[in-house]
Amino acid sequence: MTKTARAFTNIALIKYWGKKDQKLKLPYTNSLSLTLDRFYTDTSSEIIDSSKDIIYLNDMLLNEEQSKRIIKYLDSTRKKYNFSEHFKINSVNHVPTSAGFASSASGFAALAASIDQTMALNLDKSQLSILARRGSGSASRSIYGGFVEWIAGDNNNNSFAVPIDENPDIDLEILSAVINKKAKKISSTSGMEKSVETSPFYPNWVKLVSSETNEIKQAIKQKDIQKIGEIAEHNAMSMHALTLSAKPSFTYFEPETVEIIHLIQELRQKGILAYVTIDAGPNVKILGTHKSIEQIKSYLNNLSDVTTVVANIGHGIQYF
Repeated sequence: MTKTARAFTNIALIKYWGKKDQKLKLPYTNSLSLTLDRFYTDTSSEIIDSSKDIIYLNDMLLNEEQSKRIIKYLDSTRKKYNFSEHFKINSVNHVPTSAGFASSASGFAALAASIDQTMALNLDKSQLSILARRGSGSASRSIYGGFVEWIAGDNNNNSFAVPIDENPDIDLEILSAVINKKAKKISSTSGMEKSVETSPFYPNWVKLVSSETNEIKQAIKQKDIQKIGEIAEHNAMSMHALTLSAKPSFTYFEPETVEIIHLIQELRQKGILAYVTIDAGPNVKILGTHKSIEQIKSYLNNLSDVTTVVANIGHGIQYF
């Protein structure tokens, strides 16, 4: 009987931006995220009598070029765990793909969990996080719910995510402002490479992440939403400063991105608790309380071409 694995996306409150090992997807720094309940990927895998994998995404059969990244991942998994079976993969993505909503995080976490089930690998959560990481770095964090830290490590076996608090009792909601659902012109991988190689501020970024990770963990422990928001927003702006200071300079922001940032700053001056975080894409995630998110939503609904989705704290891997 084929089991389906569901993995939820996560937003990095302390960003991962830059790999010290491209093949193993080892980051230069730790990162810290919050799993969301609103965006997720469902993936099933079944063994087939074939010398090739068959990949479906959102009920569409992918051609050789479209499935190249997934096939490469499956080949490396076969090699690592010493099996030769091929699969029919059926993945349904409830996330805008390549628009800064961590679709690869939920996608590869769900794929790793599905293969683990189908092949009866019996991986523990740390091993599953490592397997997911080999597909997409941020997928390592989607194995768990709530607040999660990805330990950078320095080899394949010690770079994995660990839960900080999977079921936090905290009045924290995330409002996603969707500006653009189109695929990015510059992929996250390419953007990271350019930032690491050419931004003069990258060494300072590594130091910043270390200090802000410690600070935000304290804020989480104290359930200090304002402090969590302040740190997350500063970390996001610092990450995007790397893209602006790269050679050549680039940005994931659209005009609407900047408009929303300014709006949130204005609302804070009015006493509304709200902070932004932005991954590699134009879409903005706003952190706040249930009360403040409801207030912010009414302001954002006045903006044209912006749709809003409220997300709560999500769970780790699920099976059904």
